[in-house]
Amino acid sequence: METVVLVHGLWMPGLAMELIRRRVARGGYRAVAYSYPSMRLTLSENAEQLARYLRDLNASRLHLVGHSLGGLTALRAIEVATALPPGRVVLLGTPVTGSYAARRLQRLPGGRTVLGRSLAEWLRSPRPMAVPARETGVIAGRLSLGLGKLVAPRLPQPNDGVVSVEETQLPGMHDHIVLPVSHSGMLVSRAVARQICAFLREGGFAHLNRQDAKHAKND
Repeated sequence: METVVLVHGLWMPGLAMELIRRRVARGGYRAVAYSYPSMRLTLSENAEQLARYLRDLNASRLHLVGHSLGGLTALRAIEVATALPPGRVVLLGTPVTGSYAARRLQRLPGGRTVLGRSLAEWLRSPRPMAVPARETGVIAGRLSLGLGKLVAPRLPQPNDGVVSVEETQLPGMHDHIVLPVSHSGMLVSRAVARQICAFLREGGFAHLNRQDAKHAKND
């Protein structure tokens, strides 16, 4: 069976991916939520641990779904891992080109501590690109609700309340879609789960017409 590994974002446990994991599993996949210390370890350390975990999985095809920082961790893990089974990658609200909100938070008293070691390393690192051997799809949100607006009230529009749509534009990505969801709301959205499964099956998203978008907003 094809395996999907879901990787959570900053400040979250693996349990945060449980609802979306169940929905992806109903799409016919063996879906597992991977948990890692997003604050305590660096991005490189977390990527190495994820790479070891992926190598040990017995999967004919191996897909990765990463939310926010989890997407950055997944991309880095693919870079360092070798001989992984083939598969696709879906990023959810991952700030691949930079994070205006994180840079603003970093300047505030105690901001560096709040960001943790993984995000701090990433802010100093070269920006990632899609891995040519793995088709990568990106889901961005445009419902501007989230903690990022508190520390970065001038967060460029459109945004999901934490990450701007522009910040999700991964060089070399195979497809990109913008949905009416917030950064955290991605994890409870049926529309997001449907789009994940569509990309994992087809290598492309089911791009919405106006009527579909209206239903997605109400999910």
